[in-house]
Amino acid sequence: MVMTDVGGRCPDCAPARKLPQFELGPLMLLRALAASLVAGAVIGAAWGLLLPEIGFFMIFLGIGVGYGVAEPISLATGRRSGTALQIMAVIGVFLAYFVRNIAAGDALIETNDIYGFLVVLIGSITAANRLRY
Repeated sequence: MVMTDVGGRCPDCAPARKLPQFELGPLMLLRALAASLVAGAVIGAAWGLLLPEIGFFMIFLGIGVGYGVAEPISLATGRRSGTALQIMAVIGVFLAYFVRNIAAGDALIETNDIYGFLVVLIGSITAANRLRY
């Protein structure tokens, strides 16, 4: 007997494949990577050009950055989820930070940018949670 979602079944009748929402082919991964890079670049440019340092409220900006990167990935892959998509979302959040620094005229990585690091941390957690199993 093999235990499945609907109870015990014989080994011949039990489904041996993953759920469709977790199946990611090479084309899906490429679409997710493209969505991550585009979203990260656009959000980072907007962040660097439009939003100044707003102190404690950068927490909310981090949530917005994470959701803003994860949602295009989810749409591009047909609402699929998985570890590979979470990694791509985190890459998009880091790209947003780097583009923000370039757009603001700063160094690629600022050593004293506590609020920027906070946005990256919260954005990465939000993006990964949006695309988890």
